[in-house]
Amino acid sequence: QVQLAESGGGLVQPGGSLRLSCSASRTIYSFRTAAWYRQGPDKERELVAQITSGGSINYAESVKGRFTISKDNVEKPLYLQMNSLKPEDTAVYYCNFKGYRADGGSYDYWGLGTQVTVSS
Repeated sequence: QVQLAESGGGLVQPGGSLRLSCSASRTIYSFRTAAWYRQGPDKERELVAQITSGGSINYAESVKGRFTISKDNVEKPLYLQMNSLKPEDTAVYYCNFKGYRADGGSYDYWGLGTQVTVSS
């Protein structure tokens, strides 16, 4: 089992920036998707940004042009650069890795989340 740990959340004013990081307890050499999700107050968890094993990147419409997901190599953390933050971006942000194990089974790893609050 791999543990994921998010960091970098906090309180920021509207228009500000934060960079979230997601580190794994051991290197994840292969994944199908690496993603950031968020869950705001009284809202369902939603996909924010995703990288596929083929290198495709997808963003939620609400964050396009403001957020950037990145993972430089297997040894580096998964990042989410968030710029021009808005109050509606307030949420707990979770990182997630999905893929297949060497034994043929699948995995679905989640972190515990980091709180992002955008408020003046």
